[in-house]
Amino acid sequence: MTDKLLYEQNGHVVTLTLNMPEARNPLTDHDLCDAIVEAMHRINADQSVRAAIVTGAGKAFSSGGNLKHMKEKSGIFAGDAVSVKDGYRKGIQRVARAIWECEVPLIAAVNGPAYGAGCDTTCLCDIRIASTRAAFAENFVNVGLISGDGGAWLLPRQVGLSRAAEMTFTADPVDAATALEWGLVSKVVEPEQLLDEARSLAARIARNPPRQLRMAKRLLREGLNTRLSSVLELAAAYQGASHQTEDHAEAVDALLEKRTADFTGR
Repeated sequence: MTDKLLYEQNGHVVTLTLNMPEARNPLTDHDLCDAIVEAMHRINADQSVRAAIVTGAGKAFSSGGNLKHMKEKSGIFAGDAVSVKDGYRKGIQRVARAIWECEVPLIAAVNGPAYGAGCDTTCLCDIRIASTRAAFAENFVNVGLISGDGGAWLLPRQVGLSRAAEMTFTADPVDAATALEWGLVSKVVEPEQLLDEARSLAARIARNPPRQLRMAKRLLREGLNTRLSSVLELAAAYQGASHQTEDHAEAVDALLEKRTADFTGR
C-alpha cells in the first residue's frame, strides 16, 4: 500500500486517509487511484471490517484533478481523445466503481474543500460529515470539462436535480452550512471534532452484525434503480439467509435478555 493512501484499522473500523496534502489530494494520481482500488478490495475481503471512513490529509479533502497534469497533458490526460478516454476508464472511473462497490458502510469525513472528483467521491460514500472548513464544488465546467467520474448520476441523488444543476452549471462552491441545509451532509462539526465524530458514528454502525450490514447496504444500493418488486425479492432471499445465522439468534437473545450482543459474523 503506497503512503499516498493511509490504511488504518482500529477494531472493526478502517480509516482511509488521502495522503498527498502538498497537492491537495488529487484523485487523478495513478498511485493514489491504484491504492484506493486496492483498499476497497481489501475491505470487501475482510469480514472483520464493519465500517470505513475516508478523509483527507492537510487542508483539503480533495481538489479533484491535478491542474498541472491537465496543462502538461500528462498522466490520465495524456494523448489523443481515445487515450484520454482510456485514461479515465482505467483511472478515476475505476476508483468510482471500487468505492461504489465497497460492501461496508462508508463515511466521508470531509475536512476541507472537496472539488470536482473530490466532491463526487464524497457522494460515492453512504454518509457525509463535514468540518466547518469543508466546501463542495461540482466545478468541472470552470476548467472547461465535465464530470468524468459519475457526478451527473451521483449528485442529483444527493441534493435533487435542481440543486445539482445549479452546482454543475455555475461551478460555484457550496459551504458546509449550505451542504447541511441541502442534505448533502448529515452533520457539520468543528475541524478538531471531525474524526472523533466520524469514528463515533462508525462505532455505532460497527456494533451491528457484519454480514447483515453488508446486505442492508446492498439493498439500499439496489433500491436506487430497481423496482420495488425486485428489491422485495432480494430482501426475501437475504432474510432467509439472515434467519439462519448465529448473529440473528444472538441479537434476539440479547434483546430478550437486555444485554449487549456479541456478534461474530457467523
